[in-house]
Amino acid sequence: MSDKSQRRLHNLIRGLDRVLVAFSGGIDSTLVLKVAHDALGENAVAATAVSASLAKDDLVDAQRIAAEIGCEHVLLESHETDDPRYRVNDPNRCYFCKTNVYDALIKYAGAEGYTWILDGTNADDIGDHRPGLRAAREHGVRSPLQEGGMDKDSTRALAKQLGLSNWDKPANACLSSRIPYGSEVTPEKLGQIESAEATLRKLGFSDFRVRHHGQVARLELNPNDLTRAVELREALDAAVKTAGFLYVTLDLAGFRSGSMNEALKSSAS
Repeated sequence: MSDKSQRRLHNLIRGLDRVLVAFSGGIDSTLVLKVAHDALGENAVAATAVSASLAKDDLVDAQRIAAEIGCEHVLLESHETDDPRYRVNDPNRCYFCKTNVYDALIKYAGAEGYTWILDGTNADDIGDHRPGLRAAREHGVRSPLQEGGMDKDSTRALAKQLGLSNWDKPANACLSSRIPYGSEVTPEKLGQIESAEATLRKLGFSDFRVRHHGQVARLELNPNDLTRAVELREALDAAVKTAGFLYVTLDLAGFRSGSMNEALKSSAS
C-alpha cells in the first residue's frame, strides 16, 4: 500500500466536513472509519444499524473496534425484517435491506447535521450481484475506498499498516445471506443461523457459513478445516442441531463468499 494512496484516501475524506460512517465492524468500513476519524476527529462518527439481521457477536465486535479507534459509535434501529419486500427474499433482498438501513442513517444524519454518509464498498465489490449498491447510490452514500480505486488487498494492507486489530478478519455478510432466494426471511431463521454459527466458533472454526435450507443446515467451512470437521462430526452435528436443525450436512466445496448467488448464475445460463 503506497503512501500516495493513503494520502489520496485521507484527502478525499478530509474534504467532506462532517460524516457518518455506516459501520459493520468489517475491515472495509473499519478502514473508512479510522481514516475519517484521523482526518476529521469528532466530526466523524460510526453508526451501526441493529436488527435481527445482525449477529450479536458482530455487534459486540463492532463496538470493540470503534472503541479502539476512539470514535463515537451510535446504534440505530433498522426494521428490514418488518418489510415484506425484504422478507420475501428475492434476488433484490439486499436492496430493500439497505434501503431500510440508509433511511435510518439519513434520518439521524439530518437531525445531527452530518453532511455525508460513507460506506465501506471497495473496488472489488462492483463485479458481484450487489443490489445494495443501488440503494447506496439512490441515498447519496459515498464510497471512499471505491472512489480511491482501493481493492480488498490494498484495503487490508493499509489496515495492517495502520495497526487495525481486524485487518485480517474474514469477510462477512448479514445473516439473511445464509437463506436461499425464495425462502422467506424470518427472525426465527436468523436466530437459528446465529446460534449455529456461534457454536462453530466455540468449536474453533473460522471463515465459514451456516446455510439455512429448512430442516437442513449446510455447513461451508474453510477447506483446511474439512478433515477436522469429519473428526469432530459427532460434536459438530450435535452442536448445530441445538440451533433447531434436524439434519447437518457438510458442503465439500468448502466456504465461498456469495455462494447463494450461484443459483442466479445457473438460472441465467
